[in-house]
Amino acid sequence: AAVEALVAATVDAYGGVDIVVNNAATNPHFGPVLTAEESHWDKTFDVNVKGYLRLIKACVPSMQARGGGKIINMASIAGKTPQPGMGVYCVTKAGVIMLTEVLAAELAPLNVQVNAIAPGFVKTKFSAAIWADEQLNTATLAAIPQQRMAEPEEIAGIALYLASPASSFTTGATILVDGGQAIGSPLYNLK
Repeated sequence: AAVEALVAATVDAYGGVDIVVNNAATNPHFGPVLTAEESHWDKTFDVNVKGYLRLIKACVPSMQARGGGKIINMASIAGKTPQPGMGVYCVTKAGVIMLTEVLAAELAPLNVQVNAIAPGFVKTKFSAAIWADEQLNTATLAAIPQQRMAEPEEIAGIALYLASPASSFTTGATILVDGGQAIGSPLYNLK
């Protein structure tokens, strides 16, 4: 009911919905997947996948009435590459990537583009457990060819592109913003 009320208030205030950015996430369990309680799975899926779907379902009728729209889902490198201790989160972010692709195909005839952004490590409160711990931070940065975490503004730039008319022929894409983490760090430097 809260999502429907939010969308109704948005339509009343602005005349409709043109862009949806799904950015909510949670990760209540850190550790091996088999040690996660069922409640951890339920909470993580409810926020990270079902929450996205609820908002999209509520917004698509307005987008359809307005002749199209943009949906941007925040995925993660964790949805493409397993991250130690974050298995439950990884599974949900893989779900976000597939949800993005399925909806891109289903909503394309309505002129609604659906894309995902898959950040690597971004220096936010959400990743503080990593960057605030010297040992974890050093190990993390060693896995990123650019040797640093992203700043939130670097993710925002991709979102601006996906929300703009410049991306009108881009749908079903997952854009990695990870400093090269997915390709891996070189074994040695040729300097």
